[in-house]
Amino acid sequence: MEKLITAFPQNILDAITIAESASFKQPTNPIQNIIICGMGGSGIGGKIVAQWIENEAKIPVIILNDYSLPKFVDNHSLVIGSSYSGNTEETLSAIYEAHSLGAHIIGICSGGELETFCKKENYDFVIVPGGNPPRSAIAFSIVQLINIFIQLGIISKNNLEEIKIGQQLLLNEESSIHAIAKELATFLSGKVGVFYAVSNYEGVAIRARQQFNENSKLLCWHHVIPEMNHNELVGWGGGDDRFAVVFLNTKDLIPRNQKRYDISKDVISKRGAKIMELDAVGESQIQRSLYLINLVDWASFYLSEIKGVDIMDIKVIDFLKSELANFK
Repeated sequence: MEKLITAFPQNILDAITIAESASFKQPTNPIQNIIICGMGGSGIGGKIVAQWIENEAKIPVIILNDYSLPKFVDNHSLVIGSSYSGNTEETLSAIYEAHSLGAHIIGICSGGELETFCKKENYDFVIVPGGNPPRSAIAFSIVQLINIFIQLGIISKNNLEEIKIGQQLLLNEESSIHAIAKELATFLSGKVGVFYAVSNYEGVAIRARQQFNENSKLLCWHHVIPEMNHNELVGWGGGDDRFAVVFLNTKDLIPRNQKRYDISKDVISKRGAKIMELDAVGESQIQRSLYLINLVDWASFYLSEIKGVDIMDIKVIDFLKSELANFK
């Protein structure tokens, strides 16, 4: 995993190379909505990208982390299946349903049944390098999704340029990222992690939770501001020093949300919880997101070392899949 996290900046470049050689058929019917289907490490890229483009795309982008599509999906829908293995059962179920509804389908995978299905039904698909844990391949799904949206005229090429700038930013900030990641790992050690972000960075907060779950074997949760101010903030009346709270500071909060951040930190700290603030580096949402993704990946690695756990172990997920295989 250390090698895979180290490779994240290079993965971005490799993903761009793949994107530059990919081409996609234009949909027969005007696209009125987009559904990105994916689970876990394959699906989180869709959530992050959807939030990157929500102020540019003029049609809704929905993230599906389940088996069945919304009822509005029809032949004016673009349905993207993102499954690193190509065999994720929830994603395949949604893609088969999309096919029956006449939707325009594109696949992102390293092979598997999704590739086979796309070939058989003459749908476009992109093949990314396989053989690694899906959570380590986020660069490939992010870049391919952005490229699909560019080629279909949904967003501008500027988004890919921002990714390139973000890739260079990671190299420039490498030593600082490692230092802060080690500090974050120490801060979370022995605690229950809580991650707060402004709502348009929720995908990054979810990614943080997922990485500490899988890599560090740490139970934690996330929420977003302002929504958490209407419910979860009251829950801190029962808070104590078991919790380690991380605020993602992204420098682009509207003034009222910044004030909510400040008040929330004050309320939580008075309940005994420790607070750490992660200041994102970068001049755009894309750049700041890539920075935080890389920083959290490293922190989850360092925490796994502190805890002495096997960062690659996902036996419980393998057990669940084996039990499902026997369920008819």
